[in-house]
Amino acid sequence: MKIVTRFCLFLAFVAMAGSVMAGDPFIVKDIRLEGLQRTDPGAVFSNITVKVGDQFSDDQATDLVRELFKTGFFKDVRVGVDGYTLVINVQERPAVFEVSVIGSKVITEEQALEALSDMGLQQSTILDDSILQLAERELKNLYISQGKYGVEIVSTITPLERNRVAISFDVFEGRKARIKSISFVGNQAFSERQLLSEMSLYSGGVFGLFPSSKEYSRQKLEADLEEIRSLYLDQGYVDFDITSTQVLLSKDKEDVFLNVRISEGERFHFGAINIAGDRVVDHGELSQFVNIDAGDLFSKKQLSDVIEKIEARLGQDGYAYASVNAVPQRNAEDRTVGFSLYINAGRRIYVNRIDIVGNVVTRDEVIRRELRQLEGTWYSVSDINRSKQRLDLLGFFSEVRIDTRPIEGRDDQVDLEVSVLERQTGSLSLGVGYSSSDGVLLQLGLDQKNFMGTGNALGVNVSSGKINETYAVSYTNPYITDNGISRTYRLSKKDTDVTSLLVSSFQSSTYALNMEFGVPLTEYDRIFYGAGFEETELTIFSNSPVQYRDFVSKNGSKNMVIPISVGWSRDKRDSAFYPTEGTMQRFNAELSTPAGDLNYYTTVYKAEWYKPLSKNTTLHLEGNFAFSDDFDDKELPFYKHFYAGGGSSVRGYQASSIGPKNEFGESIGGKRRVLATGEWLFPFPGLEKDRSMRLAAFVDAGGVENNFDDVFSEMRYSTGVGFLWFSPLGPLRFSFAKALNDEATDRTEQFQFTLGTTF
Repeated sequence: MKIVTRFCLFLAFVAMAGSVMAGDPFIVKDIRLEGLQRTDPGAVFSNITVKVGDQFSDDQATDLVRELFKTGFFKDVRVGVDGYTLVINVQERPAVFEVSVIGSKVITEEQALEALSDMGLQQSTILDDSILQLAERELKNLYISQGKYGVEIVSTITPLERNRVAISFDVFEGRKARIKSISFVGNQAFSERQLLSEMSLYSGGVFGLFPSSKEYSRQKLEADLEEIRSLYLDQGYVDFDITSTQVLLSKDKEDVFLNVRISEGERFHFGAINIAGDRVVDHGELSQFVNIDAGDLFSKKQLSDVIEKIEARLGQDGYAYASVNAVPQRNAEDRTVGFSLYINAGRRIYVNRIDIVGNVVTRDEVIRRELRQLEGTWYSVSDINRSKQRLDLLGFFSEVRIDTRPIEGRDDQVDLEVSVLERQTGSLSLGVGYSSSDGVLLQLGLDQKNFMGTGNALGVNVSSGKINETYAVSYTNPYITDNGISRTYRLSKKDTDVTSLLVSSFQSSTYALNMEFGVPLTEYDRIFYGAGFEETELTIFSNSPVQYRDFVSKNGSKNMVIPISVGWSRDKRDSAFYPTEGTMQRFNAELSTPAGDLNYYTTVYKAEWYKPLSKNTTLHLEGNFAFSDDFDDKELPFYKHFYAGGGSSVRGYQASSIGPKNEFGESIGGKRRVLATGEWLFPFPGLEKDRSMRLAAFVDAGGVENNFDDVFSEMRYSTGVGFLWFSPLGPLRFSFAKALNDEATDRTEQFQFTLGTTF
């Protein structure tokens, strides 16, 4: 009976594993491997327990087969006996030669292949049927997370020579699921409309006009729920919780219905806030950053701002890894929550080395001279932040990152890696564009802000339009000295013909040569001074105003001036390319010297202010004040008058149409000008991370007269929306504006745009 049982078990083993073996136990004198192609024999021997000299019986065959199957290398294993030789015959699983994803749009092939690789399916791996099934399922889930609920994925295995296979995944994405409705349950403090305004997954309204804003994405939903959580936590709801989120699909899997259930809890106020822990910086000094009083409404953002400022202050003294742990003291009876801010300063750190990466064109020294954090000095958060800001202000890079890297075995040192992504800063170009004020524009020349990677700016431009024709050469070296003194040369010829505008008719031809120096006063302030030569030849017509004819009669049709200029700037913006925070001020004055034919001066002051209103929106305010006049009984040249109106000043009014006019209704400009703009800037819906596009809702104001009292009494106002796109073909600006208080003599223009291309 025992023999029959053993024989039956052995037959079952043969049926399961395909093994062939018979005979009594024997001493193994040799082990022979058959069928190996790629697998190293050592890998087989290391995974079996039977060795030469061991006694081998039928009972051990099952264990041997099981051990080899566990390796995952083989799809069939057979065990046999040839005399006293144990014969192991294997059939290897094929190796993956290539993996491809076809038809993917919402997810790039690189992203899909990376996800497959993380699951163990990539080139040179052994094909495993279970991993292939898992890959199909997980790849499908990846598309579902992007709202592609109707996705179909078909995998195909193509055998190749030498026991290899090519695996392709054909993706049929289908239509992306759209948000049909978003509803909330449990909200009392905020209306459903207020909560929806915090979400990027809009179900309707103005932004629902953009299809991408209604497409479902699990990642977007999670980010939106965090925005709603932040809204409540910033309004005192300490116990706020999102208890459930239901995502329901229509039968055709193309419509999504979202139901979010929330629990608001009670509203809390701040209790006392104390600073405790390490005293590497005096706690009295740190307490100045605690701008929260007991009784203030609890706000997680306000508390986080305090912690961030304290950590930044510790970082200024080299405590790079300092942390502040806010330990709450909750009082449920009076609904207050106080905090003890425990400081863990850690070790003081200094910077060992700074590496520059990502700069293909820009030289290392151009980047290093902007860094305020230096090698061999204490780590400083403020110096690192300022270094990043200065690199952003260069305008050479679309992205700047400064990362801290610990040094193995040195807990008091770190390396910094400055990573930049260069953007197009100019090239030898042919330009074609259109301006609603200047018509078709042709441009030929070289405009390189980062000439040969030196950080110097070279411009050689020829531009032609129906109003202006300009020939100009300029060269700026921002560092003629190590401390940042700059020098600029400009040579230009400009011909102007305003007869096609609603401006009093005249033509002018001006030759100019200027040299200007810039001297840094502080980290943010610079002064400018320079001198030049300028010669202007005028042509007037029979219909030109009496003032123009009188000027030419008194001063001649050709005038030469030797102007000197002074200026000052303070730039505290976070970026020159895409500002979201900070201020910028500029003042320029030009004075003609007695060495020339005319005596006059002009001054212009401009100020800008950016304030983030939310993560993606920014408030921009701008003011511009300009005035000019003559002295020593010399007349101010009429071609030095100021004008207003158009896409660059008061949108909604035709270019240069605001201000004094002659008897023919043509603008003659004025000696005083005031411009003001208020803009709400926000990204294009669905493209929040794209820094090349920006929308604006704006209000403009402006006026031109010969004294400021008249300027303010004759101000013109407009409102509208604008669009700016730094496209691959060049900057594109649109505005649609409505004049708010235009007079009968004003000329309005609702739609204005400027388009430029470089190729």
